[in-house]
Amino acid sequence: MDLQMEGRVCLVSGGASGIGAAICEGLRAEGVAAVSLDLKPAEHAGSYQVDLCDPEAVAATIDQVRSDHGPIAGVVNNAGINDGVALGQPVSAFVESLQKNLVQCYGLVQAVLDDLKSQNGAIVNIGSKVYSTGQGGTSGYAAAKGGLMALTREWALDLAADQVRCNAVIPAEVWTEMYADYLSRHPDPEQRRAEIESTIPLGQRMTRVEEIAAMVCFLLSPVSAHTTGQIIHVDGGYTHLDRAYQPG
Repeated sequence: MDLQMEGRVCLVSGGASGIGAAICEGLRAEGVAAVSLDLKPAEHAGSYQVDLCDPEAVAATIDQVRSDHGPIAGVVNNAGINDGVALGQPVSAFVESLQKNLVQCYGLVQAVLDDLKSQNGAIVNIGSKVYSTGQGGTSGYAAAKGGLMALTREWALDLAADQVRCNAVIPAEVWTEMYADYLSRHPDPEQRRAEIESTIPLGQRMTRVEEIAAMVCFLLSPVSAHTTGQIIHVDGGYTHLDRAYQPG
């Protein structure tokens, strides 16, 4: 399918690795100038190092992106971290978690709002199953992702008159280098991975980053021109189907 995105410019926060890097790769395959915004350097071209929690640095970087590539037609709010800020921690830690996982998303969209309106652009927010299932021990991250889902619906309404769409993609158990690193600290990483995968109804496997990227590319594209305000789970049924299910 031709997603009709050739020549567009899209920003991907947290695009240096994991899901973000896969999104950048998927967009580039469609002829998009995919621009990574990340604290970490990215191996691919079109990457800019910036602290997304610093509004002045973001504004300056966006100006540079416009100069280098032209007006911005798409934004993917992917950057964030499940930082384990739990209920017993200080309020200041909770506020910092919201800053890293929610407030910076608001700031990035605000910084490119005029571009999105002029390009009839699109926003895709990357959430987490945690916003609806809870996880335990991660109040800041859960609250931030819940807030981002609320903003998905709010922005879809705010921007409908400008023909700017806003949707969200929700991963659950996605195989990334970060996930592999997490499992490596378990006494038996392979056994733990098998236990997790057994709870995923569709295929008893983890979601691949390319599968998240494919949905994001579709939602950014004109092919999904009448889709907005949607929260789409790409998770093999993990969040909504009975995880006690066993195949056969």
